[in-house]
This record gives sequence, C-alpha cells and structure tokens, in this order.
Amino acid sequence: MSSRADLIVGLQWGDEGKGKIVDHMAQTHDYVCRFAGGHNAGHTIVVGDKKYALHLIPSGILNPKAKNIVGNGVVLSPVDFIKEMSQFDNLEGRLFISDKAHMLLPYHALIDQARERMKGDKAIGTTGKGIGPAYGDKIARVGHRMGELHDTEKLATKIVEFFEINRAIFEVMGVPMPVKAELKAELDGYAEVLATHIVDTTQLVWKILDEEKKVLLEGAQGTMLDIDHGTYPYVTSSTTVSAGACAGLGLNPKDLGKVTGIAKAYCTRVGNGPFPSEDLGEDGKLLRKNGHEFGTTTGRPRRCGWFDAVAMRHAVRVNGVDQVALMKLDVLDGFSEIKVCVAYEIDGKEIDYVPYDLEDASPIYKTFKGWDKTEGCRVFDELPETAKSYIEALEDMIGTKMGIISTSPDREDTIIR
Repeated sequence: MSSRADLIVGLQWGDEGKGKIVDHMAQTHDYVCRFAGGHNAGHTIVVGDKKYALHLIPSGILNPKAKNIVGNGVVLSPVDFIKEMSQFDNLEGRLFISDKAHMLLPYHALIDQARERMKGDKAIGTTGKGIGPAYGDKIARVGHRMGELHDTEKLATKIVEFFEINRAIFEVMGVPMPVKAELKAELDGYAEVLATHIVDTTQLVWKILDEEKKVLLEGAQGTMLDIDHGTYPYVTSSTTVSAGACAGLGLNPKDLGKVTGIAKAYCTRVGNGPFPSEDLGEDGKLLRKNGHEFGTTTGRPRRCGWFDAVAMRHAVRVNGVDQVALMKLDVLDGFSEIKVCVAYEIDGKEIDYVPYDLEDASPIYKTFKGWDKTEGCRVFDELPETAKSYIEALEDMIGTKMGIISTSPDREDTIIR
C-alpha cells in the first residue's frame, strides 16, 4: 500500500506565508517536493535569529532529516539555484532536481524585461526573472531540460542554433547573441555543482510513496495567479492549483492526501491586475506597514486589502482544500473594524462567485469588530472573542475549517486546532 502525499497550496495572490507552514509541517515529513513555478516565488523563513530566503529549494531544507525534490513542473535558473544552495552545508543526498525540469537561462530574463518594456503601461508587472519566456519555450518545444547538463557541448550547440534561427527577434529585443565557448564555460560551471543532484525524480517520488514515506508537496504563488483559474492575463505561467502537483511531479490524483490551503487574514497582490478588495486608503497603508508587505524576491511594496471570501471560496473548491492555515492574524491587531468582501457588484448586479473577468468588480463588504492583540497566542481559547468570531465567520463563508492559525512570524506562534 503506497502512502499519499500531503499538499500545501496558496489560496490568494501568492505571498500567503506558505514558507512558515511548509517549514512547520516539514518537521514531520521525510520528503518535501516543489511542483511548479520558478525563482519568482519567495519564502522567507525565520528560525531563531537567522533568516533564510528560499526561491527554488523546497522549504524542507531547514529540517536536517527531510530530503527535498524539485519536480519537473519547475523552471529552474541554475545560477540562482547555486546561489541559494550556498546558504546551506552539505546537500549531497538531501536535494534532488528533476532531469525533466526546464532550465531558465539568463536570456529568458532579458526577453522578459524587453517584453515588459515594449508593453509600456500595458505591462503585466512580472518580476522580470524570465519565468514566462522559460515556460513559453517549454510549451513551444524549444526549451532545454536539466538532464541536458550531462552533455554541455551538445547543449551549447543547440542553444547557439536556437539563437541563429531567431536572430531577428533577439536583435529587436536587444538580447545579445551568445559566444559558444563562453556559453559552454557557463554551462560547465552549472554542471559541476548540479550534476550529482539531477536525477529521474518521477521514479524517486513513486519509490518513496511505495515505501510509505511521508511526503509533502509545495507549490509557488497562489490560486488567483493560476494560468487557467486566476485573473488572466495578470497571472503566472504555471498551474499553481493542487492539480498542478500531479503534472509537476509525475503523480496521479489518487496519490494526493490532505490538502492544506494557505491564506492571510487579509489580502495582498504584487504587480498589476484586478484586486477587488484592495484598500487604497490609510487602512491599506497600515496593513502594508504592520505586515511588512514587501516582496521577498523583488522588494516591491505589495498592494493590500481586506479578506476576499468570494475568491477564497473559489480557491477552496478548485483545490479540494481540507483545512486552511490562516496566516498573519496579528497584522489585524489594533484595527477598530475589519472588513470582509462577501460578494462583488458588476454592472449593477451582485454576484457571489469569481467570474471570467474581475476587472470591473466592486467589493460588497461585511464589517466585523476589531480586537487589541492576538500576537503570540498559541491556543485558540487565548484569542480575543472578536478574533474568534471573525475566524468562525470566515469558516462559514468559505466552507472549510481554519485548522492552523499563525499569530507571528515565529515558528512557535502557531495555533493548531
């Protein structure tokens, strides 16, 4: 009998605090596997007085007993991955990269930045890291996979040929043609560090599930940034919902166990695109200040607003969420009243679901009484009554329980219900 893999998925527009929960759950899992996204995602995890920034390496790396797998659904920038590895000692036998994961090379970032410049005020607001172009090459079947680092001479030849075929496009974008000798030297450098970590992770994941190991799957970004189910075109280029874990690691739906969705007690979004419950006034500024809402990867200030129960109900259903981990409850400490978006108004009509286009949706709010302090609470009964009733109201609205509640960035300040 194989074991089933537990899954952690973001339910909003990313930045929900998945890192803390993955880190928390990784303490009881043998393997942590990343299934989608690239280094546009970022987790900051605080352990004691040390801060770790993780963009590609799974968060289980902070548990010395856990092993970590980067799946085929990830686009991996070797240069950034190597930089990230340098935060840790001896990763041999603890970190595995899929030979089928697509490589994100420096030219992908140059293409990304050029496209955003050309769009001017129509820009999507990408991180400029090359994620879209790397996934674009994958879908167009002109990408390169990590397994190709085992023969850098052949890989360098293929990349130079690709540039020759597309020379006119690269010239318009201002992306320089590679010199083969320099390119091969760069690829050799990647291979030297990464070759021993590159394996067939599909076989590995099947094997560890057959051995009944405890496996935890983590995605990147959030449901509302999913290429199909998010606010297109202001989305990422991958499948961020729970179904993406199957394609991104070579699992089947029966391999999935408990799904934990991560959500903040309010909402944030980075970059452009619709955000119905955004607060552009003083409350939004206060949420940003209290929540330190600046991007892990870019440092950009995040747009802030109130909890969107409509989008959350959508996310809970599309992901098959068994429980929600509600993050950053303490950021709402001190607000006299707290709003929740319970429906949208579009063209004078009230709707209670996420439509095809959220561009013109106005929020319909329900207001809750605030509280003084939840920071540091570790038991549900320690919370102020108004905070408890806020959480219980959210549970009713989204149709699932808040099984975990985080009351500070500290690993220990976590309520398990």
